[in-house]
Amino acid sequence: MKSVRINTFLHFHNHFFFRFDVLCLDVFVDKCNFALSWKGQSRLFSKCYRSFNSNNRHCIMKKTERILAEKLLQVSAIKLQPQNPFVWASGWNSPIYNDNRRILSYPDIRNLIKVEFARAILEHFPDVEAIAGVATGAIAIGAIVADTLGLPYLYVRATPKDHGLENLIEGNLMPGKKIVVIEDLVSTGGSSLKTVETLQTYGSEVIGMTCLFSYQFPMAIKRFHEADITLVPLCTYSVMLEVAEEKNYISPAETEALREWREDPADWAPDFKE
Repeated sequence: MKSVRINTFLHFHNHFFFRFDVLCLDVFVDKCNFALSWKGQSRLFSKCYRSFNSNNRHCIMKKTERILAEKLLQVSAIKLQPQNPFVWASGWNSPIYNDNRRILSYPDIRNLIKVEFARAILEHFPDVEAIAGVATGAIAIGAIVADTLGLPYLYVRATPKDHGLENLIEGNLMPGKKIVVIEDLVSTGGSSLKTVETLQTYGSEVIGMTCLFSYQFPMAIKRFHEADITLVPLCTYSVMLEVAEEKNYISPAETEALREWREDPADWAPDFKE
């Protein structure tokens, strides 16, 4: 069964990577084929992938991040309104809003993101034994990533249910398992790391976290460092801004306003001229 899951992963991986105009791609795909067909062991994939020239690997992953950023903008999973900012629950004025659940309605984008999560986990956390999604935004994507990798899955609520079994963790959590947490969005890092703490309290070993999008807030970077948790985002705020300006979603002045917001989101207010 695991071999079937890995072969499915390879199918989608090759399907989305064939479009990259990168000379090194054929070598990369050959290495994937060798590693993944050899008894379907993710550790072999990770070892083989790491042996690939780091410059070429970076080139491929950078292109992938840019494609993801453009797709998120296209389907309005990322909305940019620096002149008419949103208001977050925290009270912050924000020129950006993420609605990552929208990707679930687009099969091609959903599959691309699923494959990239699987790749990131195999590369950075080859010893993973289970996947945990963060409720509610990452429940669905976490489940399909776990299915792709053939791994057990569970998800963690922010608070216990107020009825029934009153569960905080949904699924069969086996103490001692090495878990990778999947988030859809990391902003300040508080709720994401609360999930990590919950899993650790229940006896799991959290070996890392991946997320679809990271704002790259300095406060979040500091929190993850202090918690000794590696965060691997598929798409970052800085790359998204580059793509948004290049594709004319925003003007240069708006780009600068968005950069200023990220440095001090709590006190930011729209104040720029075209």
